[in-house]
Amino acid sequence: MSSILATIGSNIKFHRKKLRLSQEQLADLADLHRTYVGSVERGERNISALNIEKLAAVLGVEPAKLLESKPNQIDDK
Repeated sequence: MSSILATIGSNIKFHRKKLRLSQEQLADLADLHRTYVGSVERGERNISALNIEKLAAVLGVEPAKLLESKPNQIDDK
């Protein structure tokens, strides 16, 4: 797994949980499939710039925020 994909996935998950959204809710709001969002969060998908933009808009952050390396701020449990 690429470290950039893991970083993006971790950041999406962090911001999603911060907003108390399920993967399904986030996917619906971004017009994406739930299984796609799950695989992105796990770093399994090579996400496109357009989908980063869609997810960032729903999460209320700039797309660049999803690319920033930072320690995981939410426990995966």
